[in-house]
Amino acid sequence: MLQEFKDFIAKGNVMDMAVGIIIGAAFTAIVKSMVGDLIKPFIGLFMGGVDFTNMFIVLSGEGTYASLIEAGDTGAAVFAYGAFITAVINFLIIAFVVFMLVRYVNKVREAAAREEEAAPAPEEPKGPTELEVLLEIRDSLKK
Repeated sequence: MLQEFKDFIAKGNVMDMAVGIIIGAAFTAIVKSMVGDLIKPFIGLFMGGVDFTNMFIVLSGEGTYASLIEAGDTGAAVFAYGAFITAVINFLIIAFVVFMLVRYVNKVREAAAREEEAAPAPEEPKGPTELEVLLEIRDSLKK
């Protein structure tokens, strides 16, 4: 059983998957930082600093709350549609950024493939022709 486990782990697919997950986690951090630190501030600037996070409707209780956190702390049931809108906007931004990165990587890959196709194949070293071999055999038999 231990040997089967070692064989399973040693297979290329498992190792490729593990590397993919690790790289994916690191890539996720980069994309989140790019969206949160670089893109969202510009969107907020153009939208006039609108923050959807604190848009909610109180479903239970009579009080009014200044923020969603305050309402949640008191235990009031809230319909937090602003958090949903924010999540949708974040998803669209992240999906667009990932699309642009994948598109760029595909263009680089295609350019590399075109360069490989355009590069002439190295010529194979030419060996002696059949006639040259026969002449050599004839000459060696004469001796």
